[in-house]
Amino acid sequence: MRRRAGLAGDAQKAETKEEFVKVRRRDLERLTTEVMQLRDFLPKIVNGDILATFQKLDAIESNMEKKEEEIEQLKMDCEHFRARLETAQADCMREKKEKLDLRQQLNEAKQQLLQQAEYCTEMGAAVCTLLWGVSSNEEAVKSILGGSKAVKFFTITAQTMESFVKSLSEDMKQQDLDSDENQFVLALAGIVTNVAALACGREFLVSSSRELLDTMMHLLGDMKPGLCTKFKVLMLMSLYNVSINLKGLKYISESPGFIPLLWWLLNDPDTEVCLHALRLLQSVILEPEVLAKSASEMRDTLPFQRIIALSKNRNADLQALAKELLEDLKILEYEA
Repeated sequence: MRRRAGLAGDAQKAETKEEFVKVRRRDLERLTTEVMQLRDFLPKIVNGDILATFQKLDAIESNMEKKEEEIEQLKMDCEHFRARLETAQADCMREKKEKLDLRQQLNEAKQQLLQQAEYCTEMGAAVCTLLWGVSSNEEAVKSILGGSKAVKFFTITAQTMESFVKSLSEDMKQQDLDSDENQFVLALAGIVTNVAALACGREFLVSSSRELLDTMMHLLGDMKPGLCTKFKVLMLMSLYNVSINLKGLKYISESPGFIPLLWWLLNDPDTEVCLHALRLLQSVILEPEVLAKSASEMRDTLPFQRIIALSKNRNADLQALAKELLEDLKILEYEA
């Protein structure tokens, strides 16, 4: 029993040696002081750094969340714009196809319109050429003028003539006499000439188709010398025929620019144009009432030298008419 008690005492002594350390009081007090200081200051230092770190971490996390939201929004926007782009591309392709279809339809319509215009021109040339021949018959002319479409016909005639002259190119040197367009307007001018050759026709044109007379005088002034001479001759013949009617002569001679128009036509290189211009001038000179109103302008602008030159022309008819007109013009000396 003593032996066991001794062993227990030895163990207790060993434990006591392990649990206690011998330290000087001064060192223990200093250690205690330092521990107390650490206990006071360490939480403040550690807590401040940790708090700042946590705040930064929260800010970073908040920014990350915002960035993620922005990225997600950008992805959604990107998908939205991609869908719109695909829609726009599809619309663009559809519109391109529609434009191509419309362009093809337009080309086809232009081709059809061109064919119709050519057909109408060809038909108009054929019909008006036949009517030109028929209009040489007095009864036929009376029948035409008695119809309800006579005024409309001569209005369209004026528009067609004007359109034809506008279509002539500036550098055009000669006219294709065999073209349907040329034959069309020549036939129209021929019909007017034949209508004006009759008293009833002259009266009708002066009373109901003055627009046509104005158009012919305007076109004669617009066309260059030497161009469309046959067309010019027919229009001059029409105006001369109308001038046989006193009312018609007054209307023509009193039109603005009529006297300068005659001088312009007398400078045309074509003898037929000059011949019919002289005939129209002679109509004015031989009518005292009309001459009285035009004498002053004639004296001031009359191209005597040109008329003298025409009186020496090789064309016998032109030469004779020019000489005759020079004799007639002597009356202007007495009118002065």
